[in-house]
Amino acid sequence: MSKDNNSLRAIRMHGLSDYLTTHTAMSQFTDTRTITTPDEIWLLEHPAIFTQGRAGKEEHLHDTGDIPVVRTDRGGQVTYHGPGQLVVYLLVDLKRRKLGVRHLVNIMEQAIINLLDNYGISAAARSDAPGVYVDDRKIAALGLRVRRGCSYHGLSLNIDMDLKPFLYINPCGYPDLEVTQISDLSATEVAFEIITRQLLAHLTEMLGYATIAFSDSPDTTYS
Repeated sequence: MSKDNNSLRAIRMHGLSDYLTTHTAMSQFTDTRTITTPDEIWLLEHPAIFTQGRAGKEEHLHDTGDIPVVRTDRGGQVTYHGPGQLVVYLLVDLKRRKLGVRHLVNIMEQAIINLLDNYGISAAARSDAPGVYVDDRKIAALGLRVRRGCSYHGLSLNIDMDLKPFLYINPCGYPDLEVTQISDLSATEVAFEIITRQLLAHLTEMLGYATIAFSDSPDTTYS
């Protein structure tokens, strides 16, 4: 077995990363990776944007104003991305890691729950709606796409952001669903970079990678 089968490249994209550019890179990576390509986790922020999943319905969009709306190929309905929200894309060879989609979703949810527990925030997943919730308020959204046996897209975690744009949509297709964020719930100071590292640690531990290489940019060779 190749040593790459249990290795991961963790990539922190500094600054705001354009959604469409990032999506194109994820899709290209997935289509051109080989059986020995290490999995990658991308950690980033996006400029303000609404994304509408494959099942997304126009009725869940209200007055979105100047914020662009883009259709995308992940699962789920509509959500919002903006500065102060951590977005984590998991580019994982599910077949190689012997993971089903539901198992990967469970790992993402539990990693977020474990992270929030570090900040004294009691959170839980819901069987009827993917994501992580604090009471009835959503703090993290999930959406995946699987192609060629590999996942892309991932999760978004609200850390310290402007939540007002969520009022312009039915978040994840649920009218009147409230959203929240770590900065409004934590009794301790919230640092974006620290939370990024902590969530990555929870994810990689639960996914069981033996080695992790860190980088500031994706591998453009895809091999």
